Amino acid sequence: MSSSPAFKDKDEDLEAQVPLNLQPSSPTVRTEQEVSGTTKLLYLAVYFLCNISLTIYNKLILGKFSYPWLLTALHAGSASIGCYILLLQGRFTLTKLTVQQNITLALFSILFTVNIAISNVSLAMVSIPFHQIMRSTCPFFAVLIYRFRYGRPYPRDTYLSLIPLILGVGLATYGDYYFTTAGFILTFLGVILAVVKTVATNRIMTGALALSPLETLLRMSPLACAQALFCAIASGELAGFREQNPEGPSGALILTLAGNGLLAFCLNYSSFSTNKVAGAVTMTVCGNIKQCLTILLGIVLFGVKVGFLNGVGMVVALAGAAWYSAVELRSKQQKAGGR
Repeated sequence: MSSSPAFKDKDEDLEAQVPLNLQPSSPTVRTEQEVSGTTKLLYLAVYFLCNISLTIYNKLILGKFSYPWLLTALHAGSASIGCYILLLQGRFTLTKLTVQQNITLALFSILFTVNIAISNVSLAMVSIPFHQIMRSTCPFFAVLIYRFRYGRPYPRDTYLSLIPLILGVGLATYGDYYFTTAGFILTFLGVILAVVKTVATNRIMTGALALSPLETLLRMSPLACAQALFCAIASGELAGFREQNPEGPSGALILTLAGNGLLAFCLNYSSFSTNKVAGAVTMTVCGNIKQCLTILLGIVLFGVKVGFLNGVGMVVALAGAAWYSAVELRSKQQKAGGR
């Protein structure tokens, strides 16, 4: 086993710097500043394919499986099993970590679980359109974190491109906005936690730890699975599932859940790899695009009716995403030309 780099006194934005020629112990997934625009687009395309596939699978096949904590445990458990199989096959190796670094990963898994818990609780206190428009602000907060925590500069056009991206999602998801005071606070907290989780995921893979996506998943997933199972027991989900399936789950349900778990593993691996390659801010932008694509899928596959304003919102949001992509590409070319 190889030793991981020691923590630095200052948590520098290594992702935005020219990388050192280090020899990793696991298959290399290059970071944001090392890859071409074409490679980023390829990773993003695979990520969206996995995301959409899981969305369709859940809608058409899994149906109304109203046990979110058990489903979260299934996804985390599937990631653990998938990564362990790949570890046994020698696809990657484990890095020797210090106690402090292991604590960091444990805290990361707790952040993952708390983020889901806050989202689930807040959804009961606000309308879905309000929840969606609040979530659409994630790119803005991600930029703020990188700007003020890591001192990464962004061109003015990056900030401007986020305006149509966020407003477009607001129009696309326009509906009955309802929220309680507690619901607003929890939803806002959920937005911050979601952004912190996305940034933390990137930092674990590009900062001092510099773990591969597979190793990050393997070290985080078992802890997240155990925490989700605990929440399922505490919330009564497990008891409800047993009551609904007194003789145990049927063979068809087991196969259905196994397929869901496999897709979830592919999505998690793709998500972590894309985060490392494309960056945390781009991942939050992708979250906004996903909301628009989900609406389009609903229209095409399930006959969902949307209004003119919703359609305009999707166009505006996608235009904002295209603007953001153009700004990022131009910025990367300017940095490359200045070296």
